[in-house]
Amino acid sequence: MTDSATSRVQEPAAKPAGLCWSCKVPTGSDHFCAACGKIQPLAPATDYFQFFALPRKLALDPAALERQFHQLSWKLHPDNFHQASTYERELSLETSAVLNDAYRTLRDPVARVEYLLGLEGVRREGEIKQQAPPELLEEVFELNEYLEELRAAKRSGGDVRELSNLRHQLEKARDTFRQKLDQVLAEFETAFRAWDSLLDSNGDAAARSSALEKMSALLNRHSYIRNLVSNVTDELEES
Repeated sequence: MTDSATSRVQEPAAKPAGLCWSCKVPTGSDHFCAACGKIQPLAPATDYFQFFALPRKLALDPAALERQFHQLSWKLHPDNFHQASTYERELSLETSAVLNDAYRTLRDPVARVEYLLGLEGVRREGEIKQQAPPELLEEVFELNEYLEELRAAKRSGGDVRELSNLRHQLEKARDTFRQKLDQVLAEFETAFRAWDSLLDSNGDAAARSSALEKMSALLNRHSYIRNLVSNVTDELEES
């Protein structure tokens, strides 16, 4: 999580966990006290799923998440606290920042699964293995050859026909890898449903570990192909 999620505003006075800092009524995990309406600090270990009161499921409803984001954004907006105490204004700023980070992460399927894998201890933040999947080695080799030929032709001032042919070959290769990227996203959807089913059925640790490792491998595959497509696009735009 970001620094904003881990660095907490100093409370005006110590309070028992789960109690409103103002009226001392139990608040649970709500962002506002049901009794007095005061904004509440986030618990130190609050993750993005907990922020939205969601289980660690991956097949989220984007429309429902967006509605919840807008509702919380309106309630937490600093403009609503201009006459409140300094502590409440700082809580509003802090919690709004976490809200934005959480929404950006959970609304994107790839960012969402990467975040979950980090929570589950499967991988560290930003850890991606940039290694060509074995079944793609031949196609990756061919694509890289086209890239090198195009770069060499540009350096040597190749004729228009040669450059046009190389560009066409690269565009075809890029389209192929874009299709593969779509296939990975479809595999993610299947993996998400499998993970959610394990949570619903209280699946054992071994099954969960296997599902997480499968999603981690898919994430590596997605990152590798996405970078390939990006590299080809950059080269084509420069030529």
